[in-house]
Amino acid sequence: MRINQATTSQSDAEVLIIGGGPVGMGLAIELGQRGVRCLVIERYLQPQPIPKGQNLTQRTLEHFHFWGAEKQLRAARTIPPEYGIGGLTAYGTLLGPHVHDWLQRDLVKQYYFTANERLPQYATEAVLRERAGKLPSVQTLYGWDAVTITQDDAGVSATITARVDGAERVVRAAYVVGCDGARSRVREQSGLTQTLNAHDRMMVLLVFRSTGLHELLKCYPGKSFYNVLQPALQGYWKFFGRVDLGNTWFFHAPVPAGTTADNFDFRAYLHEAVGAKFDVEFEHIGFWDLRFAIADCYRAGRMFIAGDAAHSHPPYGGYGVNSGLEDARNLGWKLAAVLQGWGDERLLDSYDGERRPVFKSTIDDFIAKSIENDREFLEAFSPERDSVAFATALQARAQGAVGEVHAFEPNYEGSAIVWHAGSEPGVSSAQGSHRFEARAGHHLAPATLGSGANVFDMLGSGFALLAFDAHPDAIQAFRDAATGLNMPLTIIEAHAEGEAARYQASLVLVRPDHFVAWSNRAPQISLQEAGRILQRAKGTVRR
Repeated sequence: MRINQATTSQSDAEVLIIGGGPVGMGLAIELGQRGVRCLVIERYLQPQPIPKGQNLTQRTLEHFHFWGAEKQLRAARTIPPEYGIGGLTAYGTLLGPHVHDWLQRDLVKQYYFTANERLPQYATEAVLRERAGKLPSVQTLYGWDAVTITQDDAGVSATITARVDGAERVVRAAYVVGCDGARSRVREQSGLTQTLNAHDRMMVLLVFRSTGLHELLKCYPGKSFYNVLQPALQGYWKFFGRVDLGNTWFFHAPVPAGTTADNFDFRAYLHEAVGAKFDVEFEHIGFWDLRFAIADCYRAGRMFIAGDAAHSHPPYGGYGVNSGLEDARNLGWKLAAVLQGWGDERLLDSYDGERRPVFKSTIDDFIAKSIENDREFLEAFSPERDSVAFATALQARAQGAVGEVHAFEPNYEGSAIVWHAGSEPGVSSAQGSHRFEARAGHHLAPATLGSGANVFDMLGSGFALLAFDAHPDAIQAFRDAATGLNMPLTIIEAHAEGEAARYQASLVLVRPDHFVAWSNRAPQISLQEAGRILQRAKGTVRR
């Protein structure tokens, strides 16, 4: 039975999404594919041509695959696939002698169903808009602003205005999700507070054209983004990235307080970072303040926040857009479960309980830690003071960069809706380890079964039970329990051989977002226990 918590006669949608950037459109697709009526309010008629949010992880491409847009996204990339999308870090200048590889995410590709990708955010947004436009459950209003957002016991209301003629409307839904950026009106009007950690750095974003820089950097084939470390910057980067191959670039770097587009020599600043002169034609000069921000809660009743509205940070490591899209995937299936009547309302609390600790860890254990590590390295080592010690430390940094890619493994070990069989729950975190073992709270790794099909090709839109040589009574127990709880469950039976043996489990319960809800080595389980596991997964039973 479908439960709509805002009456049809009074509602324009079941979920109102404020903000139609990548996170908002991703959420709309996640909901729309599940048959949930949603309305997206987006202030811009077209994606803004600022090349941010370029690095997309393997996990993000899994989202696009299941959103029916992976092929379209890869076709939209602006750098030829054969060129490569790797990165490097240089000491002093880009053309200096001290460089090492950085953020080689292809090192963990075997643990994901899809490969990673790189393209400008506006190209990603265009793909998402096109896909959302094909879903009958998704409505979009481009060129509209949400001015006020309120909630009551029955739903949420938003007053929206057209940017062209000032026309005003009131729209209503059961829930609202603010995907409206770091200055989120949804966050502010919901009363959700945030914790700020300002680094007191003014940063510049330059977008420019230069064929000469492409020629200079041909010495680094297959690289698309470049960090420059300099002692005077105290761990903050000068960061170059390709927008396309051979012509357009973006550049982030600290600048003195009070810098404007007219009082600073940005051309000389670029030349100094590279270590050579080259042609420069500026397309955009903008500024932003380097800071970390995370909301103290992601939910206030019927109001939720996601993406930059919930968390923001400097664009170090490409964590931002990927984290936001994971927010959308996590919240989307939970909203659908509640609206469609098989998820407990408390399931929605797990969105904050899972996603907020993970992003806090992303800040503490990766982004801020990276800045601090770079600062300590620059203070301790210098090729001018001790070339041998510097070379040794630089080599260690290169190995550390490899370790960081393996260690970034967001997981929900501390989640209230994850069942740890025979062990105490852990802590939800961005820090973990990539393994093939099916572990409760962790992302499911792909596996090719004896039939030749990959597990990911067989997962449905709801929960899935992987049964590897499990007892027929155990399979029937889950089938009966799911029927009794009105939960969508796909059962996949296979032999525990080949790649499937790496799961080290006879039974694996997989959530709709492809994280493991529970796993068990034993091939047998009772109907009562199966019911309790499913109840936990849908938010009914707490630890």
